[in-house]
Amino acid sequence: MLPRLLPLLPPQLAPQALLCPAASTSPVCSTFLCHRTSPTSGLPMANEANPCPCDIGHRLEYGGMGQEVQVEHIRAYVTRSPVDAGKAVIVVQDIFGWQMPNTRYMADMIAGNGYTAIVPDFFVGQEPWDPANDWSTFPEWVKKRNARKIDREVDAVLRYLKQQCHAQKIGIVGFCWGGIAVHHVMMTYPEVKAGVSVYGIIRESEDVYNLRNPTLFIFAENDAVIPLEQVSVLTQKLKEHCKVNHQVKTFTGQTHGFVHRKREDCSPADKPYIEEARRNLIEWLHKYV
Repeated sequence: MLPRLLPLLPPQLAPQALLCPAASTSPVCSTFLCHRTSPTSGLPMANEANPCPCDIGHRLEYGGMGQEVQVEHIRAYVTRSPVDAGKAVIVVQDIFGWQMPNTRYMADMIAGNGYTAIVPDFFVGQEPWDPANDWSTFPEWVKKRNARKIDREVDAVLRYLKQQCHAQKIGIVGFCWGGIAVHHVMMTYPEVKAGVSVYGIIRESEDVYNLRNPTLFIFAENDAVIPLEQVSVLTQKLKEHCKVNHQVKTFTGQTHGFVHRKREDCSPADKPYIEEARRNLIEWLHKYV
């Protein structure tokens, strides 16, 4: 059974197998510790050009309900909805790649709520980031994986969804690196009806406000990568310049990665925020896709 959000479930389905991704598989979760600190101050760095992708995150032991397919020049993970409504959602990976179980769980959750969900390999065969890697190499690594240079892959995925999945309406959701990709797509592809950018790095340039379709931005209050000052600037600029529906939502007390890389059973205090953010994500898709 595909995972769904609790408020959207039929009453006969058991709630305990839902928002905790590993509840029906394995109770084991491994923790990635990726603190990057300034060599001078010893404080966490929040450098937009050299982002630390997470402070604490869990790699879920989750096998997935979908299948891997070839989409032109890239591989992808696809999960079909039990009810085909002609709607699809592109789910964009974080730096840990398209095979990360957490991202596949989110795709399955989206599929369980009425969409064909696809997680393409936007790194096009290049290795994802390994938390054991030397962080001094990260700037060079991410430079070769530009989240704003993915048009060829987006074009291929859109063709696949329309031709093979008969999708008539398409949305997009992305996390961290994928949040940047969502921001780019929502400025570039008017055929993508809605986007949800989840803690995507905010870039200081005018074009980030020219959204083509409704976009939800989810941020964390205690995100060392994305300072609240940047979120405030984005909010104000969208208010001044953006002509389509949008929302910027910041979650109290949360850190980078909380929506898809925190296990609410490992940190019970975070559970309401994880649930609310996931619910907001689904509601945004329901409203605009």
